[in-house]
Amino acid sequence: MVRNKVLDVLVVGAGPVGLTAAAELRRNGADCRIVDRLPARLPYAKAVGIQPRTMELWDRMGMVRAALEAAVPMRGQLTYMDGAEGPRIDLALPPDVPYGFAALPQYETERIIEEHLARFGTRIERGTELVSFVQDDDGVVSRVTTSSGAEQEIRSRFLIGCDGAHSVVRKTLGLTFEGDAFPDEYMLADVEVDWNLPQGYGVRAMHHGEDGAVDDLLVCIPLPGHRRYRMSMLVPPELSARGRPGERDDIAHGLEPESGRTPGLEHIQAVLDRLSPEPTTASAIRWSSVFRISHRLVNRYADGRVFVAGDAAHIHPPTGAQGMNTGIQDACNLAWKLALAGAGRAHPQLLASYDAERRPVGEEVVGRTVRHAAEGVQADPGDPATIMLREAQLLVAYPDSPIVGPAAPGNGGEEGPDAGDRAPDCGGLTGGVATYPLRLYDLLRDRGHVLLLYAGTDGPVASFGELASTAHRLSDGRMWTCVVLAQGADMSEAADLGLQADADLDADAYGLRLPVYRDTREEFRRAYRVTDSAAFVVRPDGYLGTRLTPAAAPELSAHLSRVFDV
Repeated sequence: MVRNKVLDVLVVGAGPVGLTAAAELRRNGADCRIVDRLPARLPYAKAVGIQPRTMELWDRMGMVRAALEAAVPMRGQLTYMDGAEGPRIDLALPPDVPYGFAALPQYETERIIEEHLARFGTRIERGTELVSFVQDDDGVVSRVTTSSGAEQEIRSRFLIGCDGAHSVVRKTLGLTFEGDAFPDEYMLADVEVDWNLPQGYGVRAMHHGEDGAVDDLLVCIPLPGHRRYRMSMLVPPELSARGRPGERDDIAHGLEPESGRTPGLEHIQAVLDRLSPEPTTASAIRWSSVFRISHRLVNRYADGRVFVAGDAAHIHPPTGAQGMNTGIQDACNLAWKLALAGAGRAHPQLLASYDAERRPVGEEVVGRTVRHAAEGVQADPGDPATIMLREAQLLVAYPDSPIVGPAAPGNGGEEGPDAGDRAPDCGGLTGGVATYPLRLYDLLRDRGHVLLLYAGTDGPVASFGELASTAHRLSDGRMWTCVVLAQGADMSEAADLGLQADADLDADAYGLRLPVYRDTREEFRRAYRVTDSAAFVVRPDGYLGTRLTPAAAPELSAHLSRVFDV
């Protein structure tokens, strides 16, 4: 039995969620290993929808460019009901949202994150399977078998199970996975067609039987390539498992590529002949499978030093492409907290916030996707713009989290983003050297905790040095600070601090030099709804830890003491 030195985190599972967890652990300074039982990446375009919020997270991680080059835009959906054309859905978002909806095969998503992870010197240990683990007060001992058949014992401070719907980590912990199964079976296929429908639009066509129930279904999502789509449809009787000798009638979640019931091109063509909006021929099939759907949620996301994320914690219908994207957010939320804990700089209650923040999100997503699968998006009535933002995962927030706040009373009299909300992007920020305006996300990219200090037209900046020093001291140097000046900010009050437009500000206590940017187009002011001095703590996962209006060191200290071991 081979034993290794103690590492911070062992990640089990190298799908998009596990890869994201490992990449964010490394970016935030933790050491980790990532193992996967499969010998190679699977060639299936299983999860293909990329939400705008995921693109924002990839921007923060420093890997969005590769995704933008590989993905194709998702502009909307064409709908058809019983042979008649229905409403056309356009996936429109407000102009201040930097990324739109996209489609990308899951194997490409995994490739991009894996290549990003490799920049930190970490590679997937393929063909390595978790057999068992035990935990104690100081860490976790995991027993794995490698591709050569050798057994290995890995000692880590923490363990993350990103090992899917049939998670060994979840089962070993004895966590419940309550929910139910959908009776229907589906075919999935990656094919090309020769129709002339608008590029960038998905297709959803349904047929209702005499009893009013849907008895035929075709859903097509565009993929990179010439008229290439990932199609899903109901399984025909000859491929159904029901009633077959030796086949189970209960529904297991996921693909069945080795079931012996692989759909052929003729099965796909038969559905297209019935439901395609115009005559078309399918060709160039890359893969196909039978797919079964359950909806389940784990009773808790953590047990001691062991955590679950992604499909190991929540599974649900693929409606709205919520699953993988929700799992990626799980990983981003957890990784920076484990990195702080591994470094001995986390507040004792910081890790408990993972379950407090992410389990309500998983519960909401499971419930919503189940409703949408049964009744359509119209099952959640409301303003169309709000529905679109929710589907884009831009409304995910943690207002009740134990580690966010305090926020200014009444949000400073404004209605901008508050503690626990997503930190919105904005443009028009100019500095002293660059002759072109920057986006706020340019400043946040590849950074951990960030303290944004805003100086309004009448807001004092005399306390900014103290605020920056407080942040630096309590975070043990892990927080970066920058100043945003209102376009009409009065600089006379800052003269004693050596602050000039497009210059640097001294925080003398720690020899800090604070970069200063001017809000030339007032986009920051509008996005964050501020007029006077304010401070915003942006977490590594892109959410606001607190909003302070006015900015004051005691309130900043109170917030940081919830996060860091001070």
